[in-house]
Order: sequence, then C-alpha cells, then structure tokens
Amino acid sequence: MKFEELLDEVGGFGPFQLRNVALLALPRVLLPMHFLLPIFLAAVPAHRCALPGAPANFSHRDAWLEARLPQEPDGTLSSCLYFTHSQALPNSTLWGAGQSPGPLEGEPSTMPCPQGWEYDRSEFSSTIATEWDLVCEQKGLNKATSTFFFAGVLVGAVAFGYLSDRFGRRRLLLVAYVSSLMLGLASAASVSYIMFVITRTLTGTALAGFTIIVMPLELEWLDVGHRTVAGVLSSTFWTGGTMLLALVGYLIRDWRWLLLAVTLPCAPGILSLWWVPESARWLLTQGRVEEAHGYLLRCARINGRPVGEDSLSWEALSKVATNERVVRRPSYLDLFRTPRLRHISLCCMVMWFGVNFSYYGQSLDLSGLGLNVYQAQLLFAAVEVPSKLLVYVSVRHAGRRLTQAGSLLGAALALGGRLLVTSEKGSWRTALAVMGKGFSEAAFTTAYLFTSELYPTVLRQTGMGLTALVGRLGGSLAPLVALLDGVWLSLPTLAYGGIALLSACTALLLPETRKAQLPETIQDVERSALSRLQEEEMPMKQVQN
Repeated sequence: MKFEELLDEVGGFGPFQLRNVALLALPRVLLPMHFLLPIFLAAVPAHRCALPGAPANFSHRDAWLEARLPQEPDGTLSSCLYFTHSQALPNSTLWGAGQSPGPLEGEPSTMPCPQGWEYDRSEFSSTIATEWDLVCEQKGLNKATSTFFFAGVLVGAVAFGYLSDRFGRRRLLLVAYVSSLMLGLASAASVSYIMFVITRTLTGTALAGFTIIVMPLELEWLDVGHRTVAGVLSSTFWTGGTMLLALVGYLIRDWRWLLLAVTLPCAPGILSLWWVPESARWLLTQGRVEEAHGYLLRCARINGRPVGEDSLSWEALSKVATNERVVRRPSYLDLFRTPRLRHISLCCMVMWFGVNFSYYGQSLDLSGLGLNVYQAQLLFAAVEVPSKLLVYVSVRHAGRRLTQAGSLLGAALALGGRLLVTSEKGSWRTALAVMGKGFSEAAFTTAYLFTSELYPTVLRQTGMGLTALVGRLGGSLAPLVALLDGVWLSLPTLAYGGIALLSACTALLLPETRKAQLPETIQDVERSALSRLQEEEMPMKQVQN
C-alpha cells in the first residue's frame, strides 16, 4: 500500500484540504509584500544639492538654482553636483553650454553636494534613501539592500529545506513566523544603515521558510487530480499580496510604518498554526505512525469520509511507513547521488535562477512606463491574474514542462521586444513590459508546482531548498544588474531576456509530471525514469522489427 491509496480512503480533496489552503494563505500574501517592498521602501524621489540662502520668492528660485546647479543632457538640473562658483549664464550645462569642453574654453568646475540633499516629499514622506542619503555616489548601497535581503533568503532556503525534512514542516513554519515578526520589528526600528541591512538580511532568511514549506505542505495532502487547481489557487494569494502592496504603499508613505504594516500580520499567522496539520506523508517516512494516524483520522472526519478499521489500521499504516521510511537523514548530496535526481537537480537550478532573475529584474524596476509607482505596481499586479488562469489551463492540457518553457520564452521575447521599440513609442514599451511581467509570473507559478512534483517526499523540502537557493541567487543579482544601465542603457534588459531564454531551453530537459503520482522515495524517481526510457524505446524496436 502507498500513501496515495490512504488519501483515497480519507479524501484527497475536500474541506480538510481547502481549510489547509486557506490557513496557509497568509504566508503567500506576506511574501510579495516583503519581496517587492523595495519598490516603495527604497524609492529615490527627485533630489538636488541642499544649498543655503535660497530665496523665499518662488518666482526667483528657479533662476537662482540654474545659476548654481549644472544641467544634465536632458535639460534637468543635476541631482548630484553643484557649481563651485555661481554662473552668470543660467543655462550652463555639464558640458559647457551644450558643447564639448576644450582646454581653452574652461569648463565650469563642479563638486559633489557638500551639505546633503533636498528631496521632493510630495510622493514619499520618507524612504531609506532619504533617511540615510543613499543617492548619487551612494546609490549602489540603496540597490544593495535588495541584494542583501535576497542573499538572506538564499541562506534561509538551504537551512529551512534541510531542517523541515528533518524536524517537520509545521514546526519550522512556526520558527519562520516568529523570527519574521521579531526581525521585521527590529528592521523598522533601525537607527543606522548597517543595522537595517543586517536585520533585513536576517528577515529574508526567516521569510525563506514560507517559500520552502507552504507549497509542499499543501501538495502532500492532495491527490493527483487536484494538485494543479490547488497550486494555482494558492498562488493567487501571491497576486493578492502584490495588489495589497500597491494599496498599502499608497496609504502609508513613511518607510518605518510601511515595514510595520507588512510585518505585524505574522502575529495572527502564529495563532493559525494551531489548526495547520503536519504532513502525514512526512510523518510516515519518519516512522511516526501514531501521529500520522491521528491526522488521517481528522482528515477523514472533516471530509465526511467513513473509514473502515482495516484501511487505517495500525498494520496498514505500518506497512506504508515501512515502505516509505527514511533509513538515514536527508542530505543535499542525495540530490546528486543517482543519475535521474542529479539531472533533475541541475536542470531545476538553472531554471529557478532564470525564473527569479527575470521576475525580480522586471518587478523591481517600474521606471520608464509613463506611470507613477503606485499605478505601475497595481498594473503589474493585475496582469498576474490572467497569467495564473493561463497557467491553470496550460498545465492541465499542455503539461508542466511545456508551460514552464513557454512562459519563460514569452518573457524573453517581451524583453527582447522592448529593446527594439524606441522610447518615443511609450505605449508599446508599457505593453511589452506588462506582457513580460505576466509571462514571468506564469513561469514563477509553474515552477513551484513543477518542482514540488519532481522530487520525492523524502527529499522534497531539501530539493526545494536547493532550487530556491539558486533562485534567490538570481533574485539577489537582479537589482545589481540594473546598475549596468550606466554602461549601456539596454544592458539590464538584455541580461534579463537572455537568461530567461536559457532557462526556457533547460526546462525542456525535465520530465513531464502531469497526471503522475508524487514519488515517495529516490527509488521511485529512478524507476519512473527507467520505465519512461523503456516506453520510448519500444516504438523504435517495433519499427526495426
């Protein structure tokens, strides 16, 4: 007897599973609110050098500033430099009135802002950029906060993946909730940039538990026929979180209060764990038959399924536990010991890097769309709804593999199209940006479902932890790649599109999991690969005969 047969007895999809999805909705809502928080938290408003003695009369202020601040090539006043001596000509530019300076012409000398900056606070009352002057020469430190955060998520993915396979999903989910709450409060109370970076990085480590635990904990209670609908349904909570972030960011313009607003919901999440069940699959692999028996009985009772004594007897469960029990503790090396698991792990690592790299590269950069930051965030969130509907239809008919590869290819083509469209065609660039975000979200939704089905139960959390580690590496590099626009304006977009294309090709090398039972052991994965190979060889032998 296998666990799938036990699920058939107690109900593989019913009120018990729906309640489980609802209880695990909160982490999915909170994740995008933290992951995409730099859009508002680290926003850089318009700024210029703080110059004493500015006239109070606004009619004279513009001319006064033009005499003291150089102009950029687009005609705007410089945000980072000022003239060492006031200029008689108010239209002086960084290039000497628009001409290339020669040795005899004498370019007006400029200096960095000596007394800080003045910020336009009409859109944001306070961000970390205005709090610690992370602009101009320090703008890299502003981008680095996202990189440090995702580096924390990377480390947390490894830790939570391993620990939840060893100590259980539910217990580690509690650790993730409590640590996220405490570290989020510490981040909001930061008194220096260093303190903020450290606490924010550790917050990312804690939040990684949500990304690693929630999806497998849902899937391990579901039968084969309902994994897709439940996976897509639960992923809509992510979309809800991105939409809610636009609203919360619009209502709360101070970064400290904004950070508190997205952190405090962890408190009711801790209380909700009282009703969240542990994975009975995992309990049986650990030989904990009594606990698994209690959860299975609860599932049958809530689903209204009468269960016979024979089907859920101690003898029946003990046989399942004997078949699935882990002889030794899971290790990341186990993901590479056998040929099929090694192939799956390497392909998933490349795929997840591309999914995260292209998704966060587009999601964290809302400039150049002709919209303010709140409108752009809401539009990017809204496009995720049709993306998930597309995923739901596609994975059921075309399969997981083609859906994954097709969505990544669509993101790559949309990014490539943005390179070909000139800046004058703003509506086309906006449309392509929205399409690229939609395809990237489709790739993200499919990746969670696809990867969870590829790994066996005994290594599912470990495998998810490894792929999430590599994926968060892509997410941590994406904000830094945006700084390459100083080398060539289109270089970041080219990088995001190129990596997405590479990941699309890699996804085609993975096996299809549509209508397949979740593998329980490493041997199940290797046997399925062998049977698939035999099925492919049979038509060739028939042709030869």
